Amino acid sequence: MGKEITIEARHAGRRRRYTSEQKRVLLNEAARPGGSISEVARRYGIAPSVMFLWRRTMDDASEQGLKANERVVPESEVKKLQARIRELERALGRKTMEVEILQEAVKLSGEKKHRSHGGSPTKGGGR
Repeated sequence: MGKEITIEARHAGRRRRYTSEQKRVLLNEAARPGGSISEVARRYGIAPSVMFLWRRTMDDASEQGLKANERVVPESEVKKLQARIRELERALGRKTMEVEILQEAVKLSGEKKHRSHGGSPTKGGGR
């Protein structure tokens, strides 16, 4: 029939983590004719409220993608991209400071050069 799924036994005091594939298989099983979330949850030892949350999350994401007419991106990918943006913004800030420091150094060296060449009375026209 459908895809087989393996759910590991629950260890005392630890939460089980489910992959998106496991969640999809469980929700598809509950959506079959005659199936229900409560029945599937009971069979696999999962709280029905957890499966209802998964279904609501999946429905919301699908609806948002359809409304925006764009692909739905997993939250983990969004977090990874946000971290990359922060990293690049910090790098840009460092480079901006370097440019400002170098511009100030060029400006100061130009002023020193101007003073050393322009203020000398013996150069170019002395007796």
